[in-house]
Amino acid sequence: MTEETIRQILAFRDKRDWKQFHNPKDLAISICLEAAELLEVFQWSAEDVNCTEKTDKIKEELADVLIYCVMMADTCGLDLDEIVREKMRKNGEKYPVELSRGSKEKYDELKEGN
Repeated sequence: MTEETIRQILAFRDKRDWKQFHNPKDLAISICLEAAELLEVFQWSAEDVNCTEKTDKIKEELADVLIYCVMMADTCGLDLDEIVREKMRKNGEKYPVELSRGSKEKYDELKEGN
């Protein structure tokens, strides 16, 4: 996500004076609620796990999740690039390519020869 997009999200919030309502607890709840709406797109989809005919709804709900994540990072004083890079570094340690490539196993279940 670009800095410009992040600025647009925060400006939208600030023009409406909504920052006063954005505490970490309520933002975390909002992220979960929007993620549930994203999950709802796939409910009862049977074999069509991609739901290609629902792309517009997927985009809308995913955008809502991301918008709340940006506001959560801002409220908590976190740099999105920094926290994502740190998490990717940790994931790289937990899921080394030589053990995890092509495997769906969780990091504590990975074994040589997967």
